[in-house]
Parts: sequence; C-alpha cells; structure tokens
Amino acid sequence: MSEAELEAFATEAGVLVEWEDVHGTPRRTPPETLRAVLAALGLPAATSEQLRDSRERLSAAPPPDFITVEVGAPFQPLGGPCGPSATLRLEDGGRLAISLDPATGFTRQGVETPGYHQLEIGDRTITVAAAPPRAFGLEDLSPGRRLWGLAVQLYALHGREPRPFGDFGHLATFASVLGEHGGAALAISPVHALFAADPDRFSPYAPSSRLFLNGLYADPAAVLGPELGDLGPQTSGDELIDWAQAIPARMAALRQVHARFRSVAPESLRTDLQRFEAEGGDDLQGHARFETIHGVFFARDGARGWPDWPEEFHDAASPAVAAFAGEHADEIAFHIFVQWLADRSLARAQQAARAAGMPVGLITDVAVGMDPGGSHAWSRPQDLLSGLNIGAPPDAFQAKGQDWGVTTFSPRVLAASGYEGFLATLRSAMRHAGGVRIDHILGLRRLWVVPHGAGPTEGAYLTYPMQDLMRLIAIESHRHGVLVIGEDLGTVPAGLREALDAGGVRGMQVLLFEKDEAGAFKPPEQWSPRACAMTTTHDLPPIAGWWEGADIDWRLRLQPDLTADDAAMQRSERAAQRATLWAAFCEAETARGAPPSVDATGAVVDAAVGFLAKTRAELAILPIEDLLGLEAQPNLPGTTTEHPNWRRRLPGPAEALFDAPGPAGRVASLNKERPR
Repeated sequence: MSEAELEAFATEAGVLVEWEDVHGTPRRTPPETLRAVLAALGLPAATSEQLRDSRERLSAAPPPDFITVEVGAPFQPLGGPCGPSATLRLEDGGRLAISLDPATGFTRQGVETPGYHQLEIGDRTITVAAAPPRAFGLEDLSPGRRLWGLAVQLYALHGREPRPFGDFGHLATFASVLGEHGGAALAISPVHALFAADPDRFSPYAPSSRLFLNGLYADPAAVLGPELGDLGPQTSGDELIDWAQAIPARMAALRQVHARFRSVAPESLRTDLQRFEAEGGDDLQGHARFETIHGVFFARDGARGWPDWPEEFHDAASPAVAAFAGEHADEIAFHIFVQWLADRSLARAQQAARAAGMPVGLITDVAVGMDPGGSHAWSRPQDLLSGLNIGAPPDAFQAKGQDWGVTTFSPRVLAASGYEGFLATLRSAMRHAGGVRIDHILGLRRLWVVPHGAGPTEGAYLTYPMQDLMRLIAIESHRHGVLVIGEDLGTVPAGLREALDAGGVRGMQVLLFEKDEAGAFKPPEQWSPRACAMTTTHDLPPIAGWWEGADIDWRLRLQPDLTADDAAMQRSERAAQRATLWAAFCEAETARGAPPSVDATGAVVDAAVGFLAKTRAELAILPIEDLLGLEAQPNLPGTTTEHPNWRRRLPGPAEALFDAPGPAGRVASLNKERPR
C-alpha cells in the first residue's frame, strides 16, 4: 500500500490530508495519524487488505433516506437518473406531484414550503428537509435596529436570597432587571446536563448530555410555589463556589422537594409532570436511568462514567439495566422530576426576559461536544465518534494544541440517522430561548480529532456535511424564532465566515482580536454589521484584567520555566498594545488624552464599552465582567485545577450591580448608541 493510496482513501473518508494552520502555513497529516484516525472511524487501513476491505465497506453504504434542499431550488433526490415522477407528501398533510428529468434525476421544480416532507419515488421514501435560504435573524425580529445585551455565567449570579450558586430563579430576576435597563438579550453559559452525582464535574462545556438540562439550576419555587418549592436553608457561599459542598447540598434539597411534591402536589402539577415525561420519551427515560446508575456506581466505586460500570450495564438496552430500572423506579422518577423543574423554570426565565421588553431574551449556548462517559454516549452510542476526542491544533494561544476530552457526532452517522441527534440538540437549545450560540461553529465544516492515547498535535481534521447542517439550523431557527450566533474563533478555514454569513449565522467579533494587517485596532465603522460584537469572551481576560496584564501574570505563574527576559518581553508587548488600543479609543472619541496608568482601569473599561456601542454590529454583547470592570476571567483554557475555572461569583445581586456608578454609566453609553 502506497502513501498516495492511504491519502486518497483518507480523503474519501473525510479526513483532511492537507490543511493550513492558524498562520496560514500549509500542513500535511502524517500517515501514522491518518491510520489512527481511520481505525477509530471503523475504517482500518494498516495493511493493503484492511484498506481494500474498508474501502468496500465505505462504498457499500446505502444511499441516505434523508436529504436537505433549499426552498424553491430543483434537487436530485437519488443522486442520478431515475423515473419521471414522484409524489411529495408535505408535512402539513398535503400532496404534490413532482416531475423529474429522467436523464439527470433532477426535479423540474423545487419545494416551496419549508419543513420536513416525504418524497415517494419508486419503492423508496426519502425525507426532504426543505430549508429557507438563511437562518432566522435580527432582520426578522427587529429590523433596522442596533441592540445590546450582556453575557453572564449563570452560576455566578446572586439573588436576594442566599444560595451557593446562581440558578434559573436568579436568571429570571437578572433578565428582568436587564430588560428594565434597556438590554435586548442575555447570553448565558451552557446549561446542559452534567453528572449529578459527581461534584467535580462542573465545567459547563463538558456535559453528560446536551439534550437535557443541569438540574442543579432548577428553581422549584418558580414552578411549585414558594411553600412546596422551598429549598430550605441555603448559604450564600464565598467569592469562589465550592462545588464539592454545593452540589450534594442542592441535590439533597431537591430530594426533599420531590418528597413533598409526591405527598401534597395539586393534580394540575402532577398532570404537567406526566405530560413532560410522555413528551420526553425514551431519551428522557434513558437519561434518568443513566443518572440513577451512575449515582450508585459513583458512590460505590468512584466510577467516572459508564465505561467504569460493570460490563452488564454498558448496554443501555441490556436485561441488567431493565432489572435495575425496576428496582430503582423511585430514583428514576426523581431525576425525571428534576428535569421537569429545570425545564419549566428555564421557560419562566425566558418569559421574564420577554415581559421586561427584551426582543431577544435568553441566548443559550451549545457546547461543542459531550463527555464520552456520559449519558448521551451511553444511551445513544450510535450517534457519536468512538475512540476520538475533539480539540484544536496548535495556535497562538496553545502552542501544544488542545484535547478537550469530549466527543461529538460521527459525520458518517449523521445523514444515515436523519440527523436525529443533531436536530434533538438544536431543539433542546432553542426550546426556551430567543437566540442560541453554537460553540466552536468551525465544527460544522471540520473538527480536529485526536485518537485516544495520542497527543493533541497528533490529530487530524475530520470533515462534516456543513451544507446539510446549515440548512437544518435554518429550518429550526425559523420554527423557534431564534437567532443563531456561531463562535468562529481559532483556526478558521478559508471561506467559512462567508458561508456562515450567507446562511444567516452571525459570527463573533472580539475587540482584542479586531486588528488590521498593520496591527492597529479596527475603528467601529469597519466592524461587520452582521457579526455579534464583544469586548472579550469567557476564555479571555476582561478589559480591566487585560489592561493590568492579569493574564500575563497567570501565564508566568503556570509556566515557571519562562525566563525573566521572556516575562519582560511579554510585558513590553502588552505596553505597546495598550497604547495602540487607547489610540483607537481616542480616534473613536470614546477616550481622550494620554493612556491611563496600568492600575487605572475604570476609564479604559468605559472607553471600551463606548467603543463597542459605536460598532456597526446589529447586536453587541458585553460580558458582565466588563460591565462591572472586573479583572478575572471565568475560564483559563488549558487549565483545570490550576485556575479557579467556572467558580467565580459576581459581587452582588442584579439590582445592586446596575445601580453602581461605573456600570450605570456604561449602560447609559450603550443605550445612547443602541436604544431599544
């Protein structure tokens, strides 16, 4: 087997042989990496015989019974010549005769109605997902206006009542206050289901399942009333959340709520819970079973995920699992109850946002992947990549590359399954939101995959059916009335941002990255109107921290091998960057005079917020850290326990935050440039 044959097959299987790094330098995936990735995809190619067998297996895959098309455009349902006619059964029950060109197999007309229709052609039935040309956007919701909102880490919120971390009740209050102060949108950190039994698993970007919610955030009082939903005595906690204490305490309180509910809940609430359980179907039952089994084996053996369970429990459909479910029916019912509380209280938070006049309301966040030992990987293993984690190649911020320890959908399975898992994920994120942010949206085209046991630099890019995925996003966003934002930072392939924009998905423009080729910060009038403008993100220092060099201090602390000269160089570069940024503020007339000192961050944050407000972007999202002038970032990529990731709380409840002089002035600046 020649290297050329291996590379040709890898390309056929969707693994990129050639790619460009973040600096635009051409790269080539080495043969050993290609073999490792192909083996993990179930297409081994270590020998000529394996390559032949894998090629036959790949080519023998049946044609898909699910296709996506653009509304109004002719399409080729069977991929080649076919009979002259077909029947289209519309989603609303109507029927249309479809004529086809026998020579090419293309329809002579397009499907004019968006939705999921059934095309009967010969002895086959094909689902035709007909998509609008672009996703739902601000032009549909609030045409001609420039709006602003905030981004918060949900767990960081406070309320009047003491609680160890923020929840959906605090979110509803915060949304109401933000709406009263002119905000149009509130972007939140992911609220996916984690591992209820394991208090060490609190990263919102490493979920057990993206189909369900983190039950810890449920606000029982909002659903059940203050008496039935009382969580009991709670502590307010410190500046940093102690998840090891907070999670078990909240779970114990939720169990007490469940016990009261089973005793005295009114029939209307019981009926609503039953309706929720019926709508959740097998997926909800599977998730509740996972939580129950994981709770038992985590307590007994410290099991991290389903691969650590006894063998007979690895298959979600096994007799052992069925017997276990029968023996633990009450615990399964508890986890379904918690999901119901979380769903209904998140819905109330979105209702509170809309009631406060916010045209968008909540913007939820879809993490890029799932824990391979979690609920989705156990109950729906056929959806996901096995033996591969996803991450990022080396770039300017992570010279060693990244392995995020999560997996995601297999591109080979997506079309074959009718994109079932992807659609379920979108619908979960859009269910109670006015917008959705898709983390690492670069993954719609390609993902950096790392074979288990390999280092992040030993990965390769795996391609995905971006056109199909974009069309499904368009359908679902219009159905839910939800705008879509894509986190398009990092090693971005050529043409991706243009494709996202054409499909109505807004990219992100971040102040600290928006520079021209000469290194100067772009003025507000050069920012894109269709991107979401931000000062910073949760993975970057807030403006005050950047100005002070807090991120440099952390890097030096975590890299003790750096020399004094290296440290001096980093600080010197930051001094030059500060001068350049301040010059941009002065040019935009949001600042004047000489740059402030390193520790005089208030004026810098004011200028940055004013600059953001002036950009052409139709939507500007200000992280709460920059509204408040805080210095510490929520997450430091590449760290776990070395930095207090996902633990920082805000300094007070919403009402107090907005009334302080600094934040009040920044809100006024946003409202002046972007009146709702």
